[in-house]
Amino acid sequence: MQRRSFNLAAAAAALAAPALVRAAAADTAAPPGAVKIVVGFAPGGGTDVLARVIGQKLGALWNATVVVENKPGATGVIAADHVSKQPADGATLLMAHVNSHAIAPALLSGVKYDPRRDFTPLALVGVTPNMLTCAPAQKARTLPEIVALCRERPGRVSFGSSGIGSAQHLAFEMFKLQAKVDAVHVPYKGSSALVVDLLGGQIDYAFDTMTAATPFVKQGKVIAIAQTRLERARSHPAVPTLAESGFPGLDAASWYGLVGPRGLPAPLVQRMNEDINRVLALPDIAQRLDEFGAEDAGGSAAKFGAFIAAEHAKWARIVKEAGVRADA
Repeated sequence: MQRRSFNLAAAAAALAAPALVRAAAADTAAPPGAVKIVVGFAPGGGTDVLARVIGQKLGALWNATVVVENKPGATGVIAADHVSKQPADGATLLMAHVNSHAIAPALLSGVKYDPRRDFTPLALVGVTPNMLTCAPAQKARTLPEIVALCRERPGRVSFGSSGIGSAQHLAFEMFKLQAKVDAVHVPYKGSSALVVDLLGGQIDYAFDTMTAATPFVKQGKVIAIAQTRLERARSHPAVPTLAESGFPGLDAASWYGLVGPRGLPAPLVQRMNEDINRVLALPDIAQRLDEFGAEDAGGSAAKFGAFIAAEHAKWARIVKEAGVRADA
């Protein structure tokens, strides 16, 4: 009798085991009830806008509270360093950026994380050109006119960017190098303050993300002069690229993507990647991304990881070739 009871218990345990495994797998694939997306820039900038738009949709899919937390400073390095030290449970994600994951590690000696090793890639959100802009009051609005102005006033024409070591800063340095002009770089902590000073006349020009600049361009508050990918963005077909305007090979795009700390469980990575791709394919999100010039969104987590590694190598080469200093 005892032996029979034992056998029945063993059989019941054997039947229950697969269900327990499935339950455990389901748990590791379920995002937590509260998720924080950390953004390394001030509210209102391109990275922040995309994080909020996508976070709202992911919250509905995950039945979770998804909030955006801004940790501006050091062109996204502060935020990235913070996220790299968080538990690998999916509760804290980062809207990674070309600055934090490609340029800054090559340019700034104080970066303590490795963007290829210390994060778990989830999905690429988009690649967008940066945009050279000016206020409507600015008389020199074409590249030849700007180059001529810089040569007339060496060391006095100012160009703002979203920070030292940002893609916008590197776009300015590449422009200055190829144009052979002396101009002033004015770094900001994000696009919002940059646009305020551009409109107020405190700076002459700005290299800004297309995502952040587009609303002001559409409102007529800012003039779009050129964009920094090799091909024109679908959303701004009338704005020439720097490459086609006498600056061959000048490719200084920004990109955004969601990552978590190193060691996120594979089932959770798969679930998050699938849901991010599902959100990116929604008609209203796709339209929003297109309006901002953000293209090439989506794909697998592995593809995004390979993309980060390639961008890291590319910008390390550009920083070395251009001889850019972190305090430039």
